[in-house]
Amino acid sequence: MKIKTKIKTKTNEYERLLGVIESLRHPVTGCPWDLKQNHHTLLKFLIEECYEYINAVEKNDHHKMQEELGDVLLQVILHATIAKENGSFDIEMVSKTLADKLIYRHPHVFAKEMLSKNSKHDLIKGENLTPEEVLINWEKLKGKAKAKANDKANDNSIEELKIDDGYLSFPALYSAYKIGKKTNQISFDWESFEQVLEKVEEEFSELKDELKKKKKKNKKNNKDRNSEKIKEELGDLLFTVAQLCRYLEFEPEETLRAANKKFMNRFKVMAEIAGNKKHINDVETFKSLSLEEKEELWKNAKNKIKKNNIKK
Repeated sequence: MKIKTKIKTKTNEYERLLGVIESLRHPVTGCPWDLKQNHHTLLKFLIEECYEYINAVEKNDHHKMQEELGDVLLQVILHATIAKENGSFDIEMVSKTLADKLIYRHPHVFAKEMLSKNSKHDLIKGENLTPEEVLINWEKLKGKAKAKANDKANDNSIEELKIDDGYLSFPALYSAYKIGKKTNQISFDWESFEQVLEKVEEEFSELKDELKKKKKKNKKNNKDRNSEKIKEELGDLLFTVAQLCRYLEFEPEETLRAANKKFMNRFKVMAEIAGNKKHINDVETFKSLSLEEKEELWKNAKNKIKKNNIKK
């Protein structure tokens, strides 16, 4: 079945953007910094720009959202431009692949006749699907596509026990969350959040043991020989805490971002209190305060925020 879609032509500004980026990558007259970049060196910028856009959305700053989304687009087009130079793909091929995939995974929009008659994908059928039903169909079609690509159509094969290496492409905390969701699907999981909490306590205890060993060794020969073991135990603790978040139905990345914002806000209020009460207007003066004085300022900031929240 041929799918008809209304596709808007590229705008002049989009074409101008492509031209600007191609000019930056021109081998003779281009920018030395841009010419030096490749897929690997640009990765950190892609991650940074995505997070900066997320921050703009959370602040509901539409002007900043427009700017940051442009920075994300820059990274996408830069990667496509570099690929075009290498002869592997270009932005048109990226666009085609994405459009084809979106059409395939949205039969309720682009192929309603197929959705109502064809049952080979075991999809939920109907004219008015809920968002949840759309997501179920999406995952089924996604799974079919992966099985076809790998020529693995047997749902009961050992392949189902494998965790997709693509999970490692996410930020580490979210990756741990996704891995846990996958192991839950194959019944390799705890039975209650209490069991997960016990595992968190166990991992924390193992970390403390390694830190005690480090302290003893440092006293004896002033050499740190178990840093890698401490790092490993810290990783185990973080991974298990991510699973506790999942079990309590919180997404760990969002949970930690909220904690980061809470800390930043409290620190800002603390600095204001320090300036008003103790006339601290520079970093060096703040550093000179005792630990007890800093702790008092921190508690005062916490109480002030709490009072303001109650008033609201």
